[in-house]
Order: sequence, then C-alpha cells, then structure tokens
Amino acid sequence: MVGALARVGLTQLFPSGPASWPWAVFAINVSGAFILGYFVTRLQERLPVSTYRRPFAGTGFCGAYTTFATMQVELLQMLEHHCYGLAVGYVAASLVCGYLAVYAATAIVRRVRLVR
Repeated sequence: MVGALARVGLTQLFPSGPASWPWAVFAINVSGAFILGYFVTRLQERLPVSTYRRPFAGTGFCGAYTTFATMQVELLQMLEHHCYGLAVGYVAASLVCGYLAVYAATAIVRRVRLVR
C-alpha cells in the first residue's frame, strides 16, 4: 500500500499529457528498478535468508510503486496522438534506464560488501 500511495502522489504532483514525456511515471519506474535491485541484492547476499523480507520489499513495495500498466496506457496515448518518436524514445529510455538502475544498485550493494 505504501508503494501505491507514493506512486499516486507523484503522478498527481507531476501530471503529463499524451504528447509530452511522462516524467513522473518514468522516474517512478526507474527509481523502482533501483530500489528493487538494491533490496533483492542486499537481502539475497548480505542478510540472513528470510521468507518475508524479499516478497515484502520486491513484490509488495516495488510492485505497488512501479507501474508497467500506466506506462502501457501512456504509450497507447502517444501512438493515438501520432507521437511515434516520443513513444519509441520512452520505451527505449525506460528499458535502458531501468536496467542501468538495477545494475547500479546491485553494484553499490556488492561494492559496500567488498569494502567492509
């Protein structure tokens, strides 16, 4: 529930139209990918295995916080308004930045482990 409330609050603070870059959803999805990468790596590799922590952080918070469905609706609206370049750029940037965020979070957790 906390993740969903954070997402709704951010999308209401920063609304976007069908012919503009949806910054709120983009930032939510990329930051959610970073948080997911951080939690999953930290909980898997640094802390004792727990049957509750990973589902709570990953499926619970990050699943409610990120919004693949809203991204799809925004893409459909871009296509309906003939903003093809914007739609392609949004998909590409979302995928690349999402994967880079997971990679960065994982690297940070692993680097901290090596330093200690």
